[in-house]
Amino acid sequence: MIKRALISVYDKRGIVELARFLASKGIELISTSGTAKLLKDNGLEIVDVSSVTGFKEILDGRVKTLHPSIMGGILARRKDQLEELSSFGIEPIDLVIVNLYPFEDVIKNGADLDEALENIDIGGVTLIRASAKNFADVVILTDPNDYALFMKEFEEEWDISYETRKSLAIKAFAITSRYDSIISTYLDGSKLPRYFLVSGMKFLDLRYGENPHQSASAYITSDNSILKAKQMQGKELSYNNILDLDIAWSLVRSFDKPCVGIIKHNIPCGVAIASDILSAFINAWNADPVSAFGSIIGINREITEEVAKAMDPYFIECIICPSITNEALDVLRHKKNLRIMVYPDFYRPVEGLEIKGIQGGFLVQDWDTKDIEEFKVVTQTPLDESLKEDLIFAYKVVKFVKSNAIVVAKDGKTLGIGGGQPNRVDSVRLALSRAGKEAQGAVLASDGFFPFPDSVEEAGKAGIKAIIQPGGSIRDKESIEMADKFSIAMVFTGIRHFRH
Repeated sequence: MIKRALISVYDKRGIVELARFLASKGIELISTSGTAKLLKDNGLEIVDVSSVTGFKEILDGRVKTLHPSIMGGILARRKDQLEELSSFGIEPIDLVIVNLYPFEDVIKNGADLDEALENIDIGGVTLIRASAKNFADVVILTDPNDYALFMKEFEEEWDISYETRKSLAIKAFAITSRYDSIISTYLDGSKLPRYFLVSGMKFLDLRYGENPHQSASAYITSDNSILKAKQMQGKELSYNNILDLDIAWSLVRSFDKPCVGIIKHNIPCGVAIASDILSAFINAWNADPVSAFGSIIGINREITEEVAKAMDPYFIECIICPSITNEALDVLRHKKNLRIMVYPDFYRPVEGLEIKGIQGGFLVQDWDTKDIEEFKVVTQTPLDESLKEDLIFAYKVVKFVKSNAIVVAKDGKTLGIGGGQPNRVDSVRLALSRAGKEAQGAVLASDGFFPFPDSVEEAGKAGIKAIIQPGGSIRDKESIEMADKFSIAMVFTGIRHFRH
């Protein structure tokens, strides 16, 4: 049964209402300086922490709750330590309501080291951990969003269940763990710190992972996530849906022009840019309609009724877009399984680092957000300026294709995509075979250099007019000579885009 509560919060949302609720239940309220003043100003009777400890706050408030009268009251086991606690004149504390100094916000706002250090919470973390350790006897509230849950359960039961106490304790330990990881990373100061600590909050329990025998969940590590998109309709997302949606979103938001990207098994199968989003959709779908069946689609403009009608005849698993009109939703509503995801913050820049798991560890790297560092024509064959935009388009797309990656494109749309092959020439042949006769006069992009001139020869035979690639092979000269043999203009970018 809760008789005494300690309140010490930086985030004061909802705290007055919660304190009034507690007071109405006859619970004694203990509080620290700033919080105590707020509660007293709102007419609540508060016992100051210093009255409990017999010791005033010192060191500009750095030390106020770190005292046996507080810590003992929290940590004492009710089943066998109350007699010892009483012998020291200490009363139990049954509810602790604490949240921490906003260290993360302070450093994001550019604080210097001294200000950052002052915003490292010590007492709050100690109170949280002590309460969470003794959760069977003490309730810990660290999040204003949990106040309503607490009040509802207390109103109904006049106590808090073991299951709820444990859940709140788990959350409390997660909060302090994340808090410490942010501080550690900040003090290290490097992009890739010695201790790389990852903290995520479960967002979705998934039915299974990539395959039905694999269990899986989705976790949030940043507000800038595909998981934050609002689902407008459709059945629940799967593990594979989320992977594909992330690629679809990443691909189409890399273009300023209206763009549609069609993804299948985490690989683009059709991408197009156009002056309007309807044309982009039609061109992207027609690029590879066989592969597009059951696909995930990224659209970087609002979906209108006209676009929705163009989509309606096809089987599509998921769509991600910045917005969709009510009329478009009405068109697609009969597709009960179609998942429509809307993310208004569509163009927010990529944040953080990319993390890939391996057995017994993980790899960390920058996100691949660069496009072209240079645009250097290296052949004697000059570049027809009318092909430049297609080269840039194809090179943006190739970044999202599994290596060895090849994209054949013309007039702002992909004609053939080849990737995931153990050698580059096979990817070239695959992309060209999908492009067919349309490869004549098209451009070709490669995510890596050509180790041999055979890929360029295949492109020449198919009628490719320009190639864009990073360059850097010891056989670059042979590839350049082969390009000139077929009157192909070749551009080096100086940047590679492998994707394993």
